[in-house]
Amino acid sequence: MPFPLARTIIGACWGLFAVVWVLAALFTKRSVYRETLAQRLRYIIPILIGWFFLFRAGRLPYPLDVRVIPHTNYLLAVAVIFSICGVALCLWARATLGRNWSGTVTLKEGHELIVRGPYRLVRHPIYTGILGLLVGTAMLQARIGALIGLLLIFVSLWIKLRQEEELMLKQFPDQYPAYQQRVKRLIPLVL
Repeated sequence: MPFPLARTIIGACWGLFAVVWVLAALFTKRSVYRETLAQRLRYIIPILIGWFFLFRAGRLPYPLDVRVIPHTNYLLAVAVIFSICGVALCLWARATLGRNWSGTVTLKEGHELIVRGPYRLVRHPIYTGILGLLVGTAMLQARIGALIGLLLIFVSLWIKLRQEEELMLKQFPDQYPAYQQRVKRLIPLVL
């Protein structure tokens, strides 16, 4: 697969993700609990730094701009597949959550514990999908800075999902522990 085509497809995946997220955010339930600013900054700071490293990898100083992944047709195709699968999983999970979704750690009015659709496979399928998009993007960028950015964003998502799980344990003390026992966080049967 030629590099320009891979870049276009992966860019379109991110564009689709952004449009759906912005539009769908308009139709969520009212929040009854929101995390504090300090709690939010714990994961926002590493994600912002990670995004900078990931998407500016070719413009960072040496050694961050060193290419470590070759741009072979095979690897570019793998990057595209990761991205397409990632955005598809994100969209499926977002549709399944419906009006319960939030971009921050919140409880919604009449909050439900969703365990259907992709939530039968992993507890945080949106994060799994985002990680698929990020892996595809890092493979496309192919530089040390992009891999560091990917790692920082993973750490950020891990911090956020732990905060979400603490909240779900308080909100659903009977159902959530059983759900945790049945379903892995990010990768089915693994993590």
